[in-house]
Amino acid sequence: MTDYNYDLLIIGSGPGGYVAAIRASQLGMKTAVIEKESPGGVCLNWGCIPSKSLISQAQKFTYLKDLVKIGVRIDASALDYEKVYKKSRLAATKLSKGVEFLLKKNSIELIKGTAEISNKHEITVGKEKYTAGNILIATGSRPKVIPGLEFDEEGILSSTGALSLKSLPKSILIVGAGAIGVEFAYILSSFGVQVHLVEMLDSILPLEDKDVSDVLLKAFKKNKVKVYTSTKASISDKQKNAYKIKLEHKDGEIEDVETEKILVAVGRTPNSENLGLEELGIKTDKGFIETGDYYETSVPGIYAIGDVINTPFLAHVASKEGEIAVEHMAGKEDEKRIDPTLIPGAVYTEPQVASFGYTEVKAKEAGLPVKVFAFPYRGAGKAVAVEEPEGLVKFVCHEKTREILGAHIAGKNATELIHEVLLARKAELLPEDIATMIHAHPTLSEAVMEAARGILEQAIHF
Repeated sequence: MTDYNYDLLIIGSGPGGYVAAIRASQLGMKTAVIEKESPGGVCLNWGCIPSKSLISQAQKFTYLKDLVKIGVRIDASALDYEKVYKKSRLAATKLSKGVEFLLKKNSIELIKGTAEISNKHEITVGKEKYTAGNILIATGSRPKVIPGLEFDEEGILSSTGALSLKSLPKSILIVGAGAIGVEFAYILSSFGVQVHLVEMLDSILPLEDKDVSDVLLKAFKKNKVKVYTSTKASISDKQKNAYKIKLEHKDGEIEDVETEKILVAVGRTPNSENLGLEELGIKTDKGFIETGDYYETSVPGIYAIGDVINTPFLAHVASKEGEIAVEHMAGKEDEKRIDPTLIPGAVYTEPQVASFGYTEVKAKEAGLPVKVFAFPYRGAGKAVAVEEPEGLVKFVCHEKTREILGAHIAGKNATELIHEVLLARKAELLPEDIATMIHAHPTLSEAVMEAARGILEQAIHF
């Protein structure tokens, strides 16, 4: 590697790229990151971070209703959504600068510009050429476009356009009820926007266990979000300040709705073009770069991680993949790939949704004998005391061995609670290990304990 400028060149500074760079530096590799925009990638600048800022502010706004119930007089008529937007941008900017600081702290060079891989050991950025023993592609993804609903970021929005709103529309139709779609449904409905949420499959959050998605569905209906499942949406007419949209239901029924804006949230497309992959013989499938063990491509020494490969579109997945790849480059080969059953999913609506592993349906489809138990939040004293009784903790276990196959939580702080069960699963513990561990009272984590007890048919508060 001494003949090259660097041991490792990384294209992209998102959660995959910058984490991989820092880990590589810790392992003694001379590393540089090439980034054409701001450090931190889509997640930090136009995804996870600004959206969570908006969610936090939406949550605080909804709490005003609780203050009214105890006699506080509230006048929310002066809400200035542009200030909400500016807070989200401030959070993104702070953390982007934080990533830049971390790169400098770890002696990682940040090269600004657009990268093209010239050969297996060389990257061209503008007129400059850089060489490295290894190359890591972490270029991420962008919102997926569907015909007839192409983004103009004025009336028809991508998630980026929705994060850029400085004023609220009176109404919006959201196409796609996956994690991105439901999070925006929560944000906008919390601030008083009439939301129509359309999903082609038969439930919102279709990849989640039906029991937990039904908890969120109930909350949405309570907050007057209009939800349409097993439904296709298409524009039938565009007027000056509104769209007429045709909704075609599974049973053939046609319904028309009118909204001021449309948000399309039907997935993401990998950023794999214009990198020079074809010339190098690197294989792709529908835009996704194909990788083998340690996320190495068909060209030795070139690796790919994150949204540009066909693994879950999650920041924490990209980060872990980056660590696995650079540890392999450094001669450490402990873990070949992420175990998909150990990946936590998190949806930051209210109530929150979190999960890992098999759903009840998927476990049965795989031919596994299962035993399930769902403990309701309202059985935990803390949930009732803080007026957050809607939710459940569900365990999916092997009927004979009681091995934890999956867990699914909907409710307050679900995205934090899931990790206790995930740690137990990773450590190959059983439900009784959780059930017999003392949990502080009153806490929401007692619902996790009770769900574990339920698998053993020993639940106390059920």
